[in-house]
Amino acid sequence: MSYNTIAINQRMDRFNSHASVWLFGYGSLIYKADFPFLERRPASIGGWTRRFWQGSHDHRGTESAPGRVVTLVPDADAVCHGMAYLVTPEEFAHLDHREKNGYLRLATTIRFEDGSSAEGLVYIATHENAAFLGPASEQAIARQIAESRGPSGPNSEYLLELAKALRELGKDDPHVFEIERHLIELAAA
Repeated sequence: MSYNTIAINQRMDRFNSHASVWLFGYGSLIYKADFPFLERRPASIGGWTRRFWQGSHDHRGTESAPGRVVTLVPDADAVCHGMAYLVTPEEFAHLDHREKNGYLRLATTIRFEDGSSAEGLVYIATHENAAFLGPASEQAIARQIAESRGPSGPNSEYLLELAKALRELGKDDPHVFEIERHLIELAAA
């Protein structure tokens, strides 16, 4: 699969007839909602874990020096915490462009902190997309993040903002926080 997934995502019309749809964000969507929304609530999805395994050629890196951003990988026992936004289907065009570097829309059950749930969607970059970088040690990921910069700014900003947003939600993410620790050590060295 190529980097650009806009056309594939436009074919997913499952929610097009809905007046509004819940969107689950687990990376920059937690702290950077650059689209109108009707409601915003802390939420989670089950069966997935957040990993800095996706390359960013368009936002936090370049074609020749991709940054690293998060995607979700299957993990039956995991719960991934983030933020859910109630949006109108008109926002899909913007979101498909924002998430075009390998991310696909998937339907999922979103759980809210009050115990309620709703069907919604999430963008996930699977291992089959051309921008997928895959696993590496947290230290190696931190080094790549420290060296990467793209049109949306330094890759380190993405990591630090995500870690801050997770702390503000009161959620622990050992993978993110370990990469953050290594990045801070690199900056101090």
